[in-house]
This record gives sequence, structure tokens and C-alpha cells, in this order.
Amino acid sequence: MSESTAVLDGLGTDGPAAPPRSNGELIFAEPWESRAFGMMLSLNEGGLFTLDDFQRELIVAVGEWEALGHPSEDYRYYECWLVALERLVASQTPIERSDLNRRAEEFMARPAGHDHDHDHDHDHDHDHHHH
Repeated sequence: MSESTAVLDGLGTDGPAAPPRSNGELIFAEPWESRAFGMMLSLNEGGLFTLDDFQRELIVAVGEWEALGHPSEDYRYYECWLVALERLVASQTPIERSDLNRRAEEFMARPAGHDHDHDHDHDHDHDHHHH
């Protein structure tokens, strides 16, 4: 069973958190929708939140969408998906933000060409920990 199948089983096949499908296959109307799905998968796999957490936020977001009285044919499941994802990530940021900043600083501090192929003759040293 693939990761996405497990996620889909976790979100259910009907009800507000169930992703749109056709004949059991996921339907993505636009490329960003599949990217949003993939982002949730990787953050879930990374342990940022549980599927239950995400499902709860998604149901809230869907409920808010419905409460705004949008016509049902304008329903945008993955817009609700993004709202739920943003809220979950935001709720984790007290720990995550410092980690993110540290990683961004490390990334920015890398010398140009740090990721070049090392299988060549060269006379520069590879001590990339300049301070």
C-alpha cells in the first residue's frame, strides 16, 4: 500500500475530509493541487503533524468554506486543504521557525559551487566550515 493510499484511507472516502476521486483515483484539477497533496504527505511523513491533526483542520476549513455560502459548484477542496496545511504548519512554528532560520542561514553561508562534483583534480581544500 503506498503512502498516499494510507493517507486516503485515513481521510476516508466520503465526508468533508475525503479527497475528490473518480473510480478510486485522485482527481487534481490543477497542478498546484497535486503539489499541495504531496506537501502534506512529506510534512506528515516528517512528523510535523499526524493525519488525525490534518483531518481535524481540514474538516474545520471545509466547514468554514460552507459557512461562507459559496455555491457548491465553486467548491475548492484543495483550497481548504491549503488552509488546513498552513494552520498546522503555523501551529508548529515556535520550534520549527528557529530550525528553519538555522537551516536557511547554513544554506546562505555555503560558498558558491559548494555542491559541485568532487570527482576532478583540484588544489583547493574542502574545508567548507569558514567562520
